[in-house]
Amino acid sequence: MKRELFGTDGIRGTANTHPMTAEVALALGRAAGQIFRRGDHAHRVVIGKDTRLSGYMIENALTAGFTSAGMNVILVGPMPTPAVAFLARSLRADLGVMVSASHNPYADNGIKLFGPDGFKLSDAIEAEIEALMTSMDANGHAAPDSIGRATRYEDASGRYIESLKSSFPRKISLSGIRIAVDCAHGAAYHIAPDLFYELGAEVIRIGTAPDGRNINENCGSTHPDAVRKAVIENGADLGVALDGDADRLVLVDETGADVDGDQVLALIASAMQDRRILRGNAVVATLMSNLGLETYLEGRGIELLRTAVGDRYVVEKMRERDINIGGEQSGHIILSDFSTTGDGLLAALQVLATMVASGRRLSEVGRCFQRVPQQLRNVRIEQRISVDTPEIQHMLDTERSRLGRKGRLIVRPSGTEPVIRVMVEAEDQGLLCDVIDTVSDAIDRHSRMG
Repeated sequence: MKRELFGTDGIRGTANTHPMTAEVALALGRAAGQIFRRGDHAHRVVIGKDTRLSGYMIENALTAGFTSAGMNVILVGPMPTPAVAFLARSLRADLGVMVSASHNPYADNGIKLFGPDGFKLSDAIEAEIEALMTSMDANGHAAPDSIGRATRYEDASGRYIESLKSSFPRKISLSGIRIAVDCAHGAAYHIAPDLFYELGAEVIRIGTAPDGRNINENCGSTHPDAVRKAVIENGADLGVALDGDADRLVLVDETGADVDGDQVLALIASAMQDRRILRGNAVVATLMSNLGLETYLEGRGIELLRTAVGDRYVVEKMRERDINIGGEQSGHIILSDFSTTGDGLLAALQVLATMVASGRRLSEVGRCFQRVPQQLRNVRIEQRISVDTPEIQHMLDTERSRLGRKGRLIVRPSGTEPVIRVMVEAEDQGLLCDVIDTVSDAIDRHSRMG
């Protein structure tokens, strides 16, 4: 079945503009509610959101849809995406729903769905929901005496915080550690500072005053300058910058230098290997992860498996091969011993555990490998084009030959924006710049020609 509403990470768009409207959310709730209303038990769905103004509208429309389909709704309010996935399992719900557009500006919003196991729904189930959204009639409505109820669950944040604390070694604490935490005025604003404080840290709070419009605005993982400044000015041991729904992070060491997702993967995987808990002796990452990560892991005898871009593809490969760590350079880190999806706070705790246990600073433990020079360019296109044409493919083959075995060239369309993403890696900086210019110019010309 064809999917038009669902992209690589649920439904996303500008709020109050198709498909991110109350009407679509209502239809989605009704359709998903009908599909997941299986068996005779009391059916329930957990709905969380980030702090966007449009979250009220989408949350209420989803609630109307699910209750009309006979499902009870548990509202948890602003909550990180991984918390919603966790709560779907913990509360024995039939479905988890997160209303968020992650790192996007406040005017955007999105809807992500999780099954009762806490994993994102498959493409096939999303297509089934979408097909039912357009064909449902009154037969999808519950009888008057079977309409669902909506209740607010007040202890959701406490339950999630305790689950995160259980992943941290009991014999150590964060006493004496000073952490700058940037919550991006997003879903973790009331959770992240409390988590680190309860484990013993001194916490410097940033981005914890959401007003519905300031989520991700010059803060968070997409704008780490804010946490970098706080680290330097307060003499912090590290900075943790989350995105709007806290499923990814960027770390900043005590010198103000960034520690990206690839370095976090290398650090945690190495610690897991040393403790003999790295299943499959492998790590899953995407095509965008740096060549330096692959070389480093090879040196430790760890296999790097690459997938298409998107944390759902990373999770699929992890489940297929029974691997317990994977992630993306952008900071999505999946640790399947504790979570079913990317979790910025969980990843931060594992890094902190390694720091404390080793007695070393983040600048020492967070530089596992030397990055191969890498450049990413977004080529804005005037109309949707294919990069699979013979002309484009011939050009890409030529440029890949120039790079040889010590470089990489990745070209892929964005799933959410009118851009083609071009990534080039090469040890020779001049060659890198020449290749990315050549490829970007060719794509731009092809787009203009139509």
